[in-house]
Amino acid sequence: MDVRPLDGIRVLDLTNVLAGPYCSYQLMLMGAEVVKIERPGQGDLARSLGPDTALNKDGVGASFLAQNAGKSSLELDLKDTADRALFERLLSGADVLLENFRAGVLERMGYGAERLAQLNGRLVYCSISGFGQDGPMSDAPAYDQIVQGLTGMMSITGTAETAPQRVGFPVCDTTGGLMAAFAISAALLHRERTGEGSRLDVSMLEASLSTMGWAVSNYLVSGIPPEPLSDQNPTAAPSGTFRALDGPLNIAANQQRQFETLCRLAGAPELITDDRFAEREQRKIHREELNTALNEVLSSRAAADWERELNAAGVPAARVLTVPQALEQPQLAHRNFITRLSHPRRAGRPLHVVGNGVLVDGEAFGPPAPPPLLGEHNARREEIANRWASAATAAAGEAAAS
Repeated sequence: MDVRPLDGIRVLDLTNVLAGPYCSYQLMLMGAEVVKIERPGQGDLARSLGPDTALNKDGVGASFLAQNAGKSSLELDLKDTADRALFERLLSGADVLLENFRAGVLERMGYGAERLAQLNGRLVYCSISGFGQDGPMSDAPAYDQIVQGLTGMMSITGTAETAPQRVGFPVCDTTGGLMAAFAISAALLHRERTGEGSRLDVSMLEASLSTMGWAVSNYLVSGIPPEPLSDQNPTAAPSGTFRALDGPLNIAANQQRQFETLCRLAGAPELITDDRFAEREQRKIHREELNTALNEVLSSRAAADWERELNAAGVPAARVLTVPQALEQPQLAHRNFITRLSHPRRAGRPLHVVGNGVLVDGEAFGPPAPPPLLGEHNARREEIANRWASAATAAAGEAAAS
């Protein structure tokens, strides 16, 4: 399609590192124009983060490259009078202001909610923070691991012997970013209907708890606290990771029919009528014995063989892949999930970045340009501010006429 869903939406992005940049990356993929405001000479901290120290020194660390493609970069010092004036011009033409400072920082800089509303009454203003803009924890610093611990997710990751363990990627940062992108999209629809801007306050703690599913709801509804079960699914058995001949294999035989099919295909039909395993709840109680019996028979064949045979018979199964193996799956290539771009600092070296897994009218959206160098678009600051102001004036006029 020629037009993306958020084409024409202008996002002023003051965020750093991951949660905020991940949010604005999602908006950019859907068509929004994102202008990233960075501190002169320093920029986003993520520019110096990543496993490649040479890229970090060049201000294009892997952590930055991963979620900043397709954006523009302007260096502005919000303590400088001229830069503040330009910032306010950009604000007046923006549809969205996104920031992930600690609570109250932007207000202390002179841009509280009331001042922002004066500058732009149609602005969708979104703050992402660890714990929200008010409450007893609002001033506390928060990194992903801190939030992981405070949600309880670390307490149920691993085994009874190894928990608490950190989830292997910054899940709370990305969850906060996704929730913010969803809230911004909803607020833009609200503005389309009413002409009114919104003030959005996204808490990574609350967003992460809301995505923990049954681990949270089972306790709230039934009073039963979750326990760490390593690679096993607490809701069913056999459902977890098993041992094939050449590596681990995930199987989710959550239904009675799937359990019986698994036993027959594995050459262990006697497990179906075993009193310990005949019914769902009994299988959960005797999970260890069942897993031991299944591992004995599953270890005779390769994981890929079991994957093909079990899936064909309606039993969900798949190999446990490494990250490199996962990214090489033909399914991802078929859906154009990964975009190849030119590298901003390494001529002739490609840069690969991921999409968001959403097809719109059959099309996957990738970023239209590489991540920006620090201040790459400084020379265009006046042009951007003028264009945004003109577009905002026209949009406000159209809204008033309707």
